[in-house]
Amino acid sequence: MEGMEAHFETIHTKDTSLPEQTAEQISKLIVEQRLTSKDKLPSEFELAELLHVGRGTVREGVKLLVARNVLEIRRGKGTYIAQNPGEIPDPLGFAYYPDQLRLAMDLVEIRGQMEPWVARTAAERADSESLKVLREACSVVEQDILAQRDHSQSDVQFHVAIAECTHNLVVPKLIPVITYAIELFVSLTEGRLKTETLVGHRELLDAICDKDGERAANAMKQHIEYNRAMLAGCIQELSERE
Repeated sequence: MEGMEAHFETIHTKDTSLPEQTAEQISKLIVEQRLTSKDKLPSEFELAELLHVGRGTVREGVKLLVARNVLEIRRGKGTYIAQNPGEIPDPLGFAYYPDQLRLAMDLVEIRGQMEPWVARTAAERADSESLKVLREACSVVEQDILAQRDHSQSDVQFHVAIAECTHNLVVPKLIPVITYAIELFVSLTEGRLKTETLVGHRELLDAICDKDGERAANAMKQHIEYNRAMLAGCIQELSERE
């Protein structure tokens, strides 16, 4: 990569470890040169030369960034920028909460506050390309449900598509919260709300495509309220069995 030397600093002066400083410098390069998942990182030898550190230090720095989902190693090809640098599936550690039922209800509460605004903003800002993605995502959910397949992942992608319609840089970063909430809900309720999901998603899609922010927000509120009521019923059933 041309001009790469200008992006690196000599890194022997900070209090942090050399691998951590190496990771910082590589991260700086990614941001400043706007590298994407199509871009391959220079070789271990080249980075060592540029950073004036040993190859072992570069290796450790790369390992740190792989663990943080900034880089990914593609076997036989080299080290590349990750698809969504820095994003991890469960950044808040929801999977380790001992009371998943309580967590599910709390997540529904948060979604009830957050997602109606997301739906309203999506309706106001969506462009033709993002609406095309949203329509396709809605269609995949419908196909999965009608074919009686697990629809948790396609459901997540529909809500991701709504978030991306907002064209807000922060909203997509909140997706892991929504993702875990949906997957946990489908698991706990055994996917019972199939009809309501079909109807609710279609109402959301129509409102967003019609650029009707108020209708989109109300549709999302109702969609999440169905989820809350179903989840409460499932929790009641479980408590009665104990």
